[in-house]
Amino acid sequence: MTKLSVNINKIATLRNARGGDYPNVIQVAKDIEKFGGQGITVHPRPDERHIRYQDAYDLKKVVTTEFNIEGNPISKFLEMVLKIKPTQVTLVPDALDAITSNAGWDTLKHVDFLAEVISECKRNGIRTSIFVDPNVQMVEGAAKIGADRIELYTEIFADQYKLGNENAVKPYAECASLAYKLGMGVNAGHDLSLENIKFFKQSVPHLAEVSIGHALISEALYNGLQQTISEYLEKLR
Repeated sequence: MTKLSVNINKIATLRNARGGDYPNVIQVAKDIEKFGGQGITVHPRPDERHIRYQDAYDLKKVVTTEFNIEGNPISKFLEMVLKIKPTQVTLVPDALDAITSNAGWDTLKHVDFLAEVISECKRNGIRTSIFVDPNVQMVEGAAKIGADRIELYTEIFADQYKLGNENAVKPYAECASLAYKLGMGVNAGHDLSLENIKFFKQSVPHLAEVSIGHALISEALYNGLQQTISEYLEKLR
C-alpha cells in the first residue's frame, strides 16, 4: 500500500499560539505512529513559525517509522539535516515569505545547485526527494541530478477535483509513470484529503508515499486523530 506520512506542522502551530508546550509535538508523533501512521513529516521554516529546528532534533530520538524533513536547502537547513540524518529529506523551493509551499523546483534551471545538495545528502545515507510540479521535463531533470524520489505537488489536482474535473489527475499519472521508468520513487503531497485521496491513489501508479498535514489535522478536529488516520490508511490500501 501507499505509505502515509503525517505532517505535524499544524500541531506545532497550535502549540506556539500559546507559547507553551501543549500540545506536545513529540507525544503527538508517538501517538500517530501508535495509531498506524507510517511516517512523520516536518517542514521547519527559517522563522520557525510552526516546527522549530529543535523539534526536528528531538523527533529524531523518538520516531520509529520513517522521518521525513522537508524544506528549502539553505545553509541552516542542510546543516540540521546532515546532523540528524532522517530517513528522507524533501527539497522544497520555499520563498522566505511563503505561507505554504506553492511551487515545485525548476530542476533544469537549478541543476548544479540541486545536484550538489543531493550528492551531499546521499553521501550521508539520506534518501532524497525533489518537490516538483506535474511536468515531465521537471521529472526528467530530477532523474538527471540523482534524486531518489520526486514528490508531486498536488494543489492543482485538489483544486480541480473539488470542481469535478477528474481529468486533472492525468498529468500526475503520466509523471509518476515516467519517474518509475527513470528509476525514481513517487511521493505526493499538498491539499490531499479524505475527500480526494482514494481517487488519487487509484489513478496514480507507483505511489510510494503521501505526506498529509493540514487536511488530516483539520479532519481530526471532527473525527479524532486515531479515526482519521485509520480512514486514510483504508483509502490508501
